[in-house]
Amino acid sequence: MKKVIIGSRGSELALWQANYILAKLRELGADAQLKTIKTRGDLIPDTGFDKMEGKGFFTKEIEDALLKKEIDLAVHSHKDLPTSLPDGLMIAAVSGREDPSELLLINKEAADERKKFSLRTGAVVGTSSVRRKSQLLALRSDVVIKELRGNVPTRIRKLREKQYDAILIAAAGVNRLEIDLAEFINEKLSPKEFIPAPAQGVLALEMRAGEKELAALLSELNDVSVSEAISIERKVLNLFDGGCQLPLGVYCEKDEDEGGKILFKVWAAKAETGTSLPKYFYFESKQADGLAEKIAEKIKNVKPSPVFITRNPRKHDLFADILSGHGYRVTCKTLIEIKPLPVKNIPQTEWVFFSSKHAVKYFFELKPDIDGKKFGAVGKSTAAELRSHGVRADFIGYSADTRLTGKQFASVAGNKTVLFPQAKESMRSIQQQFPKKEKVFDIPVYETIYQGENFILPPDTGILVFTSPSNVEAFFRNGKNKISPQQKVIAMGGATAHTLRKTGARVSKEPPSFDDMGLLQAVFSL
Repeated sequence: MKKVIIGSRGSELALWQANYILAKLRELGADAQLKTIKTRGDLIPDTGFDKMEGKGFFTKEIEDALLKKEIDLAVHSHKDLPTSLPDGLMIAAVSGREDPSELLLINKEAADERKKFSLRTGAVVGTSSVRRKSQLLALRSDVVIKELRGNVPTRIRKLREKQYDAILIAAAGVNRLEIDLAEFINEKLSPKEFIPAPAQGVLALEMRAGEKELAALLSELNDVSVSEAISIERKVLNLFDGGCQLPLGVYCEKDEDEGGKILFKVWAAKAETGTSLPKYFYFESKQADGLAEKIAEKIKNVKPSPVFITRNPRKHDLFADILSGHGYRVTCKTLIEIKPLPVKNIPQTEWVFFSSKHAVKYFFELKPDIDGKKFGAVGKSTAAELRSHGVRADFIGYSADTRLTGKQFASVAGNKTVLFPQAKESMRSIQQQFPKKEKVFDIPVYETIYQGENFILPPDTGILVFTSPSNVEAFFRNGKNKISPQQKVIAMGGATAHTLRKTGARVSKEPPSFDDMGLLQAVFSL
């Protein structure tokens, strides 16, 4: 085979990516070399993406070189590629996926661990991505966004020089360059909450169509599973005719259900502009075919409906604020009352696990000795409550299936003793997953009291969100509240869904996580 000339941008990260593929080709016996090409995005380093016209800021000149046969192969960050390729070019292979998460790097004096993402109030955050802007402002409306361009080392240098309190960058680039970030607070944002760009963390290998020998060689480097997942992400982007300027995040995981069948899980976030509130979505499908079209159709045709949720209004309510911002009328009212219980003795254990925010609140009111202990939380919302007490969770569950979370936590805790502050008469879903029951210690720290006997559901309510089994029981206690077949029902967790089904109610959706983001993804996806 003739020598393969690889075209690449000249940034440190682009050269790392090209050299990575060059080494892989040489392992396969190919003769390969690099050629550096400047792109339009490199020539205007201080202009925000939303102010540039057209697409392919970092790819057009390289693709032109391919078409002119000046190079044979282009290695791109897949997320930088337009969804429509020039005639005569094709993606021959994609790499394995590096961490797709966003990384928030914070100067230590600008950190506040009691706040969401550890950012102090009013922090100045650098990013030029409209997708990142819209999602960050939705979750932290108090921060100030400031334009940030340049390659990865340049962005980090600007942070070090205190031009920003924090910056948002892709974890993949930092990981590939092995940059030492010890001087900063590093917050890795879950791709299921802060949704990344389609194909983030993946390399695309682009070549001229019809060159069979090179295509056969590159097929040896193709990751089929990654290709299936990102093809869904990229198809959604294509259906919105999107590029770098579109505030759209899509993330897909290819998984297996309990029966061993393939399951595609997709998280998405779409805003109109970099400063408008996103809509959030979650989908599951056993078939990849048609899934992207279904997602795009749902995103384009959200129909607001009156929502009732079984919890009281909050001062900063992400769930109610975002839904209200998109035309939903949200009624918040808990149907239960929580009261603390006296505790005479707190067993000394190596771990403490919390399955609710109430358990965190009433446990810390006991002023326990927490030195040397590790902490687990059932989900991000409970972990956030822990953080408000100055404690970081060492384990956070990311599934609304408490059995799965229990199994995962039991594996992490291993042979260690675990304390479970909990509600009186708790269902003990997490504890039941521990094989050694003698390692588990329960202390009831609060009890649930039914109230709201006089509550009548507003008749035009279209969506009901139940946050606990106790709220389900309280809802039906007065005999006046019914759920019609036309109403949609969301249950937070398997225990709540089970209690609802016992009443004969049909559960339309269970959120993918135990927090406001999971609830939003469930409501918008109905």
